[in-house]
Amino acid sequence: MDITAARTFLEVLKTGSFAAAATNLHVTQTAIGARIRVLEQELGCPLFVRHKVGTQLTPAGQKFQRYAVSLVRLADQATRSIRLSQAQDTVVMLGAELSISHPIVPLWLVWMRQSHPELALSVRVDTADRLIDQVQEGSLDAAVLYGAPRRPGLVAELIFEEKLVLAESNRPSSLHCTSQTVQIDWGQEFADAYYSAFPDEPASTVAVSYGPLALEYILAIGGRGYFRRGFICPYLEDGRLSLVENAPEFSYSAYVVHSPRADEAIVACIREGLRASSSSLLLNGR
Repeated sequence: MDITAARTFLEVLKTGSFAAAATNLHVTQTAIGARIRVLEQELGCPLFVRHKVGTQLTPAGQKFQRYAVSLVRLADQATRSIRLSQAQDTVVMLGAELSISHPIVPLWLVWMRQSHPELALSVRVDTADRLIDQVQEGSLDAAVLYGAPRRPGLVAELIFEEKLVLAESNRPSSLHCTSQTVQIDWGQEFADAYYSAFPDEPASTVAVSYGPLALEYILAIGGRGYFRRGFICPYLEDGRLSLVENAPEFSYSAYVVHSPRADEAIVACIREGLRASSSSLLLNGR
């Protein structure tokens, strides 16, 4: 299958029209239409329905979307691998959730570069579901996630255990409701445990999906929220935050997830680097 056609399909999907895709790809709209027609002929079904205001995927187009993403991603990885020097002919591909990507992934990158300079490195930050899809399809060697995924055909190994703790700002504020808990998205397991522990808690007027962003908000105007203890340790030490007494703590463990078909030598490097990086975090109280 033509990779250019797959890229064109994804560009039409992203932009919503053949005209916009032509502009982004620096070709004519006729060329875009020709590429899509060849792709549709090869697959034996239409992929788009064209309207005056844009395009819409057909059911077949919706099915093909995932495969197009995989084709393009694998083609890019193959190109990068071939272009590597002979000293670095293997690419290690790690995925990470946004909430875990800092600081452990930068530490992992440093550890890998120091311990395995012969390996090229690639890191992708994405949602847990998309990372798991990429691990299963083989476009990632492994992914580091909070919580073990409930999918068959995957291996999940514990990297480190952490606690989510309730912390509040010590910043004086004239604003009302500064004692309100900011709702932070730590996944469904945490949400279930939280509402079991606080069944009468009123709904929060502020909800944030990313812990560091919620922390900036709380430090700016006050309030409280659940955070990874290691992440807020510096703020506890300098007095900007305090732990809420007698508040329940919740487990928030990190796992490295890989396919049983993955290269075990590569997985072993990833695993060792992540455990060394997490040990460094614990030793430094981060």
